[in-house]
Amino acid sequence: MQLDGKRIIVTGGAQGMGEATVRAFAREGAQVFSFDIKESAGRSVAEKATAEGPGSARFSFVDVSDHAEVTEAVRDAASAMGGLDVLVNIAGVQRAKPAEELTPEDLDFLFDINVRGTVYAGQAAFEVMKAAGTGAILNFGSDAGLNPIAGLAGYSATKGAVMAWTRTVADEWGRQGIRVNSVVPAIATPMTDAGTKDRGDRYSRVPLGGWLGDPERDFAPVMVFLAGDGARFINGQIIAVNGGLGMVR
Repeated sequence: MQLDGKRIIVTGGAQGMGEATVRAFAREGAQVFSFDIKESAGRSVAEKATAEGPGSARFSFVDVSDHAEVTEAVRDAASAMGGLDVLVNIAGVQRAKPAEELTPEDLDFLFDINVRGTVYAGQAAFEVMKAAGTGAILNFGSDAGLNPIAGLAGYSATKGAVMAWTRTVADEWGRQGIRVNSVVPAIATPMTDAGTKDRGDRYSRVPLGGWLGDPERDFAPVMVFLAGDGARFINGQIIAVNGGLGMVR
């Protein structure tokens, strides 16, 4: 088991990539806390992950955009597990609109969850991990933050911010033994399914396979590796798990 004994928090663990990650981590022997605002789905995923074992998963209702709430939740989860080895920041939202139509409410919605949620959870995890002098944080960027995708200006701005944050704190926190990387996925999830109509034929032109990847088959094994000791010397990287989507124009 690649993650035997690891203590992990996954935000956005109720569906899609989050669900696949929680279940894969438990299969590899980890203790997992899943955070989400989708309580019924989140609890169901945690129960499935525990039943599949040999690791276990627990669920907490957490709004990552609430600084006090996520800070307390990270501390409580780490206390319950006896420490924290890995934080995975999957929680995220998307809202497609022409750039000139973005409202203050749109920007608050996107930045509160995608950027502030990532920062808040990361800061709370750092406070726990620094005492141990080791740990790993996996943030979530996007091809939209690297290459232009019409209609996603607001979302793209948040993901560009997350990737810039990742590189900077990888430098700062790496000095204290905590590695920070960002994953750039192109995986079929409820969120990407909802936005497919806005992407035209972009996804059908993915070089490897002609479509988005599968969460269980194509994504979860990468997350297991990045959370494990085999990735101990990987830091400050933007890691694409996208079948070559970044090459599509």
